[in-house]
Amino acid sequence: MTSKMDRRKKYTRMVLKDSLMKLMIEKQISNITVKELCETADINRSTFYTHYSDHYDLLYKIEEEIIDDMYTTLSSYNFTKEEEALQMTEKILDYIALNSDLCQTLMSEHGDPSFQTRIMNITHQFTMKNWVAINNLDEKISEYVSMFVVSGSIHVIKSWLDNGMDKSPREMAKIINNFANKGLSSFR
Repeated sequence: MTSKMDRRKKYTRMVLKDSLMKLMIEKQISNITVKELCETADINRSTFYTHYSDHYDLLYKIEEEIIDDMYTTLSSYNFTKEEEALQMTEKILDYIALNSDLCQTLMSEHGDPSFQTRIMNITHQFTMKNWVAINNLDEKISEYVSMFVVSGSIHVIKSWLDNGMDKSPREMAKIINNFANKGLSSFR
């Protein structure tokens, strides 16, 4: 009986997640109602409220799952080794490619701007602590460089998603890492 309930819970949460993403393609979260979300998901409102306090709670949980996955990925690599940094970037891009519809929606104009900020902050934390140590840079300069690279990478990834992922995750990882490590001179 318990596994049946777990399956139902999983299914309900999946349908709600998919329905919210479908609605967010068309409009911002602030313009979506729980009633509309439940109609799209074909579930009743009491079922929705069994799982989430409101549609913002659902969105936050979706975003939190992605952030947790990113944190786990970032934690498992050594940024001081260029090859591992490339593998880590590729692994994150593989994850984004696998969840491209979800990531593209969350990073779109209808997405939650704080989600991008949270992604930038977590990535910045990982790169900052390593760049200062590796490059003997002034901490403030390293912070600026890190923010430049991280925010630029996020916009490159958004563009990659918008262009239908026209390059493989490996190719994109090389582009991002080459620029992060060698700047524009790496493309000459």
